[in-house]
Amino acid sequence: MKKISLSKITKKGKALYLAYDQGLEHGPIDFNDENIDPNYIIEIAKKGKYNAVIFQKGIAEKYNKEIKKSKIPLIIKLNGKTSLVQDEPVSLQLCTVSEAKKLGAVAVGYTIYIGSTHEAQMMQEFENIIRESHKLNLPVILWAYPRGKGTEGKSKKELLAYAARVGLELGADIIKIHWDSSPEDLKWAVKSAGKTKVVVAGGAKEKEKELLSQVHNIMDAGCIGMAIGRNIWQNTNPLELTKKIKKVIFK
Repeated sequence: MKKISLSKITKKGKALYLAYDQGLEHGPIDFNDENIDPNYIIEIAKKGKYNAVIFQKGIAEKYNKEIKKSKIPLIIKLNGKTSLVQDEPVSLQLCTVSEAKKLGAVAVGYTIYIGSTHEAQMMQEFENIIRESHKLNLPVILWAYPRGKGTEGKSKKELLAYAARVGLELGADIIKIHWDSSPEDLKWAVKSAGKTKVVVAGGAKEKEKELLSQVHNIMDAGCIGMAIGRNIWQNTNPLELTKKIKKVIFK
């Protein structure tokens, strides 16, 4: 099997992605009059020279001209859900791999909620996505998030490492995990991911000092970078913060 290159979405083996799939996942609660406009996000990605921008299918379609003009690599998230349903989490495919390729995506992403009673269905979809994407030389990023009844009683360290290991076992090219525990837990998760690269989600908005401290820990743990959204485009000076984060990631 041909090895999938990550060169289009990394720089010297490191990466900083600007994530903007929150509109579907969280609703408009994260937005203000400025960052509700996808053009604002595209401009940040362009001026900040991000390694890629992450959109759902609809934005990638409607703002395709602007994305291509920016020359920022596009990652399309293939599945998603709203925050309105409070049942066992499940996120199923909304965009095909061929649609993503036609829209100009150079990589695709997919979420699996490990621990959910629906995890087998998501895993099966993910395996089909891996096969289709690799035939088209598209890297696949797995959002591996522990949620659901199966996570009850498990420690953060155990769940974080399990999420990372699932990405390796399923053949993801990059694993995106949400980390909010100790640096030691993150190091163990990166080891659990083996040869699969790991990026950490930016999460909810934090104070700059705490965020930059986290970035240092993320890189020290052996991750290749971050997929960050709200901490950037909710910031009053997103480009200045981008520079500070890039200085840590790319040394």
